[in-house]
Amino acid sequence: MRLLLFINILFLLSACTTKHNDDLIKIFVSSAEGDRMTFRGNIRSQKDKTGTGSNFKIDTKVLYQTIDGFGASFNEAGMICLNSLSPSKADSVISALFDTLSGAGFSLMKAPLAACDFSSAGMWYSYNDTPGDTLMTNFSIERDLKPDGIIPYIRLAKKHGNFKIHSTMDFPPVWMLYGLDRGKKHVKTEYYRALARYYGRYIKAYMAEGIRIDYLSPFNEPDNSWYTNVTYPEISDMIKHHIVPFFKAEGIEVKIQAGETVTRSDGLKKLPLLLADRCLAAYISTVNVHGYDWNLHYAIDSLHKMFPDIPVWMSEVCYATVSNNVPPGGPEEVPVYGFSDHLFWTEMIINDMKSGASGWIYWNMILDENGGPWLFAPEYGNPDNNRQHPVVVINRRSGEIFFTGLYYSLAHFSRLVRPGASRIGITSANDKLNGCAFINKDGTAVLVVLNKDREENKLKVSTGKMTFNYSLPPESTTTFVWKDK
Repeated sequence: MRLLLFINILFLLSACTTKHNDDLIKIFVSSAEGDRMTFRGNIRSQKDKTGTGSNFKIDTKVLYQTIDGFGASFNEAGMICLNSLSPSKADSVISALFDTLSGAGFSLMKAPLAACDFSSAGMWYSYNDTPGDTLMTNFSIERDLKPDGIIPYIRLAKKHGNFKIHSTMDFPPVWMLYGLDRGKKHVKTEYYRALARYYGRYIKAYMAEGIRIDYLSPFNEPDNSWYTNVTYPEISDMIKHHIVPFFKAEGIEVKIQAGETVTRSDGLKKLPLLLADRCLAAYISTVNVHGYDWNLHYAIDSLHKMFPDIPVWMSEVCYATVSNNVPPGGPEEVPVYGFSDHLFWTEMIINDMKSGASGWIYWNMILDENGGPWLFAPEYGNPDNNRQHPVVVINRRSGEIFFTGLYYSLAHFSRLVRPGASRIGITSANDKLNGCAFINKDGTAVLVVLNKDREENKLKVSTGKMTFNYSLPPESTTTFVWKDK
């Protein structure tokens, strides 16, 4: 009887504690004052049915897009940097990127299909450089298996987290093209089936190594002068009549994307014509746009409204000074070691999310102190001195590791907003602040707030029947997490 009474007391205490903790809001801060995704403890919510005077009113019943994830890209350049460290230090860097409790918890990653501008472990390559080998007899991913290759990089990441992989291609084997001169970089129609087989062999070869490619985007930034000149009608033909039929015949399961436009606005210009073909649209899992127009978020919103059943991703962006990929007022030199551009990246992510983006992927995850190493291959659109800004900088000479402001911007989302979450309704009465809110599948609500002011800002949030207050530090990103009731 005493044992039963003791158990009942423990149960009641546990229930009271759980209810008590349900009123707590966890706070994480990154700021110019020195916080870096710092856990600032808990505050307690208050009952407030009116929400009068709230800066943000949140409605967890208003659901927008489902979130596929946040992350960056695997490239040989990053693995070269990791291999300059001791195994334990390299492991700690990867943990900081993929661990969901203490790291950024990256959940959506890019892996280039064969060579790109940061395939830095050797010369330009494809998986089959044998002219006319349409049956892919000489297909090989040997380069990707080497110590500086993509596969060891992905395996290291998989020790610390779970993520989906999206893959895209700058160029097919050059023998499939009419040529590498401007205007000639089209795939010959007689090689469309061979290219489908090439994609299929890649997916199967990675699967044999224990790595699943979840999404395939046939071409990166096509219909432009620097990579392929392949047009979107040609991509449509390849997908409908070659890639999809071949994959079905071979039992290859992968989600097909529509290619990646160089900017959001380029996507709004080109993708609606492609997706107007309902037969093609039925095969497309997501549409992908890059962020090199910096602040034209309206294009994502427009695409999302035109095709509400097809998620939109912002699937690449970076600072790259040699190619002039720097926003107005952006850095003159990269990598950026300061913290001030943290505000720029947080605002970009918030505005892309508010516009309807379901996924957000940065370009290079890790580079060295020179913003490299890069691959010099001008015939493939890859210039020399191609210094770029990564999520993490590893100094290959000193062994120093620097987590950029961008890292913390991403971490405020990727650790706490998990795949399957939904963006939820939010209205603001303060034009000095920017924010967006989400609800995870486990019922936890997440609010990310940007304060660009050089002054502290008082915040009041109303959600349901509760409110909470907080003083936002100057030039900061603050994430609030609570259990929705």
